[in-house]
Amino acid sequence: MESLNRMATELVDEAIEFADELTVDVHQLTGDSAVLDFGVEAPGAIEAGLLLVEIQTAGLATVQARSGTVGGTPRTHVELSTDQPALSLLCAGKGGWELVTDSFEGLGSGPARALVAEEDIFDRVGYAESFDFAVLAVESDQLPDEAVAQRVADRTGVPESGVFLPTYAAASITGSVVGAARAAELAVYRLTELGYDPLDVLSATGSAPVAPVAGDESTAMAYTNDAVMYGGEVHLVVEEPFDRFDEVASTARSEYGDPFADIFEAVDHDYAELDRELFAPAQVTVDVVGGETHTVGETAEDVLVESYGL
Repeated sequence: MESLNRMATELVDEAIEFADELTVDVHQLTGDSAVLDFGVEAPGAIEAGLLLVEIQTAGLATVQARSGTVGGTPRTHVELSTDQPALSLLCAGKGGWELVTDSFEGLGSGPARALVAEEDIFDRVGYAESFDFAVLAVESDQLPDEAVAQRVADRTGVPESGVFLPTYAAASITGSVVGAARAAELAVYRLTELGYDPLDVLSATGSAPVAPVAGDESTAMAYTNDAVMYGGEVHLVVEEPFDRFDEVASTARSEYGDPFADIFEAVDHDYAELDRELFAPAQVTVDVVGGETHTVGETAEDVLVESYGL
């Protein structure tokens, strides 16, 4: 298989070529790194969000929008499907790189993480790579500057001219699309946290509603987490049985039923105090090849109706 960063770079080239149509703004930094504004100063867009998810998953996932409903009201949903869940969702798509400088704070996802490969998940999957380009999608309400690009270049071992930083705010159309696309990732990662071998997950398909665009990052985080916690549906096909499939869905948490904003307020908006088990889809079906089918959890549209004020 080709390098994850090579495949993602080809998609970044597509975003640059069709930047006007996607409403993406491209900025060249002094060190020749490229920052692609997918939804910070730019408003973001559905198609931009879908392409960004493809970039984050290094082209190993099929991503599409479809029409659905929440509480009887029309609402766009995003569906993602992949036959390479360990690579596309965990080694590429997962948000795992905290980007902090004196003047910037953001969360990085995408295949550049595999060039560093210091997160535990890379040991679990047994994957790391070396390449001349680094693609790191950044969630932040500000665009990365030269110091951020230099830090990414230093950590990944690539020249600054090979660093691509597609960036979006959670409070943007793109942010809502990216948030909805994380349902399958969160199910696979939750299984891994429970002790399941991520390489035994053969395929993953997930969908969730696209949350309303919030006016600030904190509210956007609440909206997008609610979309997955209460509206996310995932289907997994796995190789081996497991005695903890019933813990994969968000319904396994004691806080289930409360909008994320209330849960966040209860911990004084301290992200570090949140139970990581909260971040899971509402309902998951797991097919074991040659074995049983397990369905756990349930969606809760009433919570989404309350959260979104529908």
